[in-house]
Amino acid sequence: MRRSLLLLLLVLGARPAVSYPLSLSDSTRVALVTILPGRALYAAFGHSALRVVDPARGIDWLFNYGTFDFSDPLFIPKFIYGQLDYFLSVSDYARSVRFYRDVEGRPILEQWLNLTPAQRDTLVAFLMWNARPENRTYRYHFLFDNCSTRIRDVLEGTLGAALRFTYSAPSTTFRRLLDAYVADRPLLQLGFYLLLGQPIDRQPTAREAMFLPLELQRAFDQAQVHHDTAWVPLVARTDTVFWPAGHRPLPPPAWPWPTLMGWLLFAAGAVVTVVTWKRTHRLVTRLDAVLFGIVGLIGLLLLLLWVATLHTVMDWNWNLLWAWPPHLVVAVRLWRYPIPARWERFYLLGTGSLTLLLALGWFYWPQALHPALQPIALLLVVRTAARLYRPGA
Repeated sequence: MRRSLLLLLLVLGARPAVSYPLSLSDSTRVALVTILPGRALYAAFGHSALRVVDPARGIDWLFNYGTFDFSDPLFIPKFIYGQLDYFLSVSDYARSVRFYRDVEGRPILEQWLNLTPAQRDTLVAFLMWNARPENRTYRYHFLFDNCSTRIRDVLEGTLGAALRFTYSAPSTTFRRLLDAYVADRPLLQLGFYLLLGQPIDRQPTAREAMFLPLELQRAFDQAQVHHDTAWVPLVARTDTVFWPAGHRPLPPPAWPWPTLMGWLLFAAGAVVTVVTWKRTHRLVTRLDAVLFGIVGLIGLLLLLLWVATLHTVMDWNWNLLWAWPPHLVVAVRLWRYPIPARWERFYLLGTGSLTLLLALGWFYWPQALHPALQPIALLLVVRTAARLYRPGA
C-alpha cells in the first residue's frame, strides 16, 4: 500500500509541461538515467529517462517517457486491446530518485552526455516542446515504442548525423532477451512463452535491441558524437547513484518447477489411462472434460489476442496447435456423452495428430515453446487416444 501511494504521489507530482522556450545557462548538463529492473511487473525490464540539470537556474528535472494514466477507467481494456497511450512527463529528479531508491530499492546509473552547447540546447528545447500537453502523448508498444526507444529516437532526431551508434545487438532473439529478466519468476516466464507468438522469435537489429534500458545504456557507452572536427564518446562519465549491496543486474534462474509439475501431471494422466483403458469411468470422463475445457479456454484467449487486438507480438502463436479453441465443444460433450460422435472422432483424430507432431518436434519449431507445456500437449494426445481407441469408445 505504501509503495502504491508513493507511486501515485510521484506521478501526480510530474509536471505536464515545462515553460518553453527556456534559456539555459552554460552549466546545464544532460544525462541518461537507467533504473535497473525491479520486482513489480511493470518494473521487470528496467526503465530509462533523461535528466536535465541547470544549477544556475535551480533546475533538476527528469524527463520520463514511461508515464501512463492509471486513473483512466478504460486503462485495462485499452491495455488488453493494445491501444494504450503513454506520455512524456517532467518530474523533480530528487523525488523520483527517492521512489526508485527508497521504495523499490532499484539501482540507478547516470551517463552524462558529452554534448556541445548547441547540441545540448537543441536536445533540451525538443524535450520541452515534446512535454507540452498537445505533443506529449504517444501510442505505447512493448518492444518498438517505449521509454527507451523514445530516448533513442530523440537523440537521433536532435543530433542527426552528429550521432553514431557502434553498438551490436546480442546474438539472440527478442524472446531470449526477455527471458533473462524473468528467469527468477518461472510462472511469469511461462506466461510470456504462452502469450507471445512467433514474431518475437527473431534476432533484433542493434537499433531494435535498445528497447531494453540496459541495452540502451550499453549502446550509449559505445556511441560517438561529432564535435567540430572530431568524433568523441557520447558518454563523458558514468555515475552510480545507488546500488544495493550484493545486487545483481539480472536475476539468477530459478528452479524450473512448472516443468516438473507438467511432467508429473502427464505421468498421472498416463497411469490413469492405463488403469482405466478397458472400461469407461465417469470420474475420468469428467476430468477429461475439465482438461479439454481449460485447454480450450487457453486457446480461445490466444486466438482472441491474435485476431481481436492490436498486439502484433501475439500473432501466429504456435501454442494454438495444442490449445485448440474448439476443445471447449469437446469438453461440453465429454461432460454429457462418454461416447464420441462421428464428427468428434474426425476432429480429435486431426487435432490429436497435429498436437503429437508439435510435441515431438517441440524444441525445433520456428517459435520457442516452453518445456513445461510439452507434457500437457502429450497428455492431450494420450487422452485423445483413449477417447478414440479405448474398447467400447
